Amino acid sequence: MTLKEFRARAGLRQEDVAKKVDVSIIAVSNWELGKNGIARKYKKKLARLYGCTPQELDEAIEESRKENA
Repeated sequence: MTLKEFRARAGLRQEDVAKKVDVSIIAVSNWELGKNGIARKYKKKLARLYGCTPQELDEAIEESRKENA
């Protein structure tokens, strides 16, 4: 599962995620496209927001990178 799929499963838009973790929409988009890494402090917030474990989030980050390579 990719980051985008986790976000969709949580019923959130990129704008919603950006507001909740206090980053720009561009940052969320770049994370989903695998363009930028995600700082640890945001990973914890994203895992809670998406209802997944940190390990599942790391796997989604890797899957997103592969999908958009």
